[in-house]
Amino acid sequence: MADQIYKIKPFFYQNRAESAFYTASKFAHPPTNYPSDKRRVLTRWCSRLNDSGLSGSDLVVEYLHGQYIKNLSVSTIQQAGRIILYFLHFLSRDGTTVYTMTRHNISAYVEYEQDRGLKMQSVANHLRALYTFILFLVEQGVLGQEIMQRKIRIKLPAPLPRAIPAEDIQLLLETISTIRDRTMLLLLLRTGMRIGELLAVKTTDISFSERKILIYLGEKNFQGRAVYFSEDAEIALLQWLKSRNKDTEYLFPSPYKSSQSSISYVAAWSVMRRCLERSGLAGKGYSLHSLRHTFATDMLNAGMRLEVLQHILGHKEIEMTMRYARISSQTRENEYFKAMECIEQGEYHGSYRINNKLQKVFEEKKLLRSHSKKLSK
Repeated sequence: MADQIYKIKPFFYQNRAESAFYTASKFAHPPTNYPSDKRRVLTRWCSRLNDSGLSGSDLVVEYLHGQYIKNLSVSTIQQAGRIILYFLHFLSRDGTTVYTMTRHNISAYVEYEQDRGLKMQSVANHLRALYTFILFLVEQGVLGQEIMQRKIRIKLPAPLPRAIPAEDIQLLLETISTIRDRTMLLLLLRTGMRIGELLAVKTTDISFSERKILIYLGEKNFQGRAVYFSEDAEIALLQWLKSRNKDTEYLFPSPYKSSQSSISYVAAWSVMRRCLERSGLAGKGYSLHSLRHTFATDMLNAGMRLEVLQHILGHKEIEMTMRYARISSQTRENEYFKAMECIEQGEYHGSYRINNKLQKVFEEKKLLRSHSKKLSK
C-alpha cells in the first residue's frame, strides 16, 4: 500500500498543478516544477528501499513519508533512510525481519556496528534513529510495546568542546588573505552563529544602528533570534559590503553570476581549512563549529550569564549551553576567592533557607529534584 501511495503521489500533484495552470491560460505551456532537495532525497531513498525487496521496506517508505510530512530536515530524512536500510540488510543476514525482531537483534546490531570500527558517538546516533523507527512500528501495531522496554543505552564520555585558545585565534586571523574570508570568520567568532545560519543571512537582516543580525529561522530549533557583532567584525563587514556583488541579497553570495544563492558549506570550510594550513594549526582538529564553541566559552568567562548565552546561541535547553561553554580554571579560582573574601569579611548575611524564586528556576530547568518526601519525614 505504501509503495502504491509513493508511486501515485507525484503524478496526482503534477496533474493538479497542470490543470490549474491550463485553466488560467489555454495557450501557455505547463510550468516546470523542479522538486525540492527534500523531495529528491525522499524519492531516492524510497526508490532504493522499493528496489531492495527486503521484508519491511514498505513500512520504511511509509515512515519516511511521515517524516517528510512533518517537515523534518533533509539530513534527518537522509540519515533515517540510510540507517534503516542498512538495518534491514542486517536483519536479513541474521535470518529475521522487522516483524519478528526482538531486543536481542537490536543488541546484536549495536555490537556489529562497534565491530565495524565506528565511533561510539556514531553508533549512538544510529541507535537513536533506529529506536525512532521502532517506536513508529509499535504505534502501527507491527511490534509489541515490550521491545521499547529496557532500551539499549550507550554511555558516552562527555567531550570537552573544541574551543580555540586565544593564541591560536590570533594566528588564524593573521593568515586571512581576503576581506570576505575575514568577515566570515570574524562573524562566526563574534556572534556565535552556526555556519548554516550565517550563509543564510541577507543584507536586509543586518542592523548597523543596533549592531545586530536577525536570524528569522534557527538552523536546528527553527526559532528566530538576534545576535550581535563586535567592532572589529563591524569594520570588516562594512568593507565587505562595499566590494561584494550587489546583484544578490545574500551577504556571502555565490561567485557564479547565474546563481542567486549563497556560497556552499564546502566553500566556507575550504576557507577555514586554508587558514588553518597557513597558520600551522591544521593538525589540531579545529573546525568552523569550533568558532562557535570559542565564542560561548569566551562569553561565559567574561561574565555573561548562562541564561543570556543560551538565548544568543539559540539553545532550547540550558544544559546544551553548559556543554558548549566551559568555565576556565582561572575563572573558577577568581570566583571562589571573591566569594570567600566576602564570607571572611562578614559581608555575607544571607539566609540559609531555600530561596523560593531560585528553587522555582531550578525546578523549571529540571536541575533540582524535589525533596518533598524527605522534608515530610
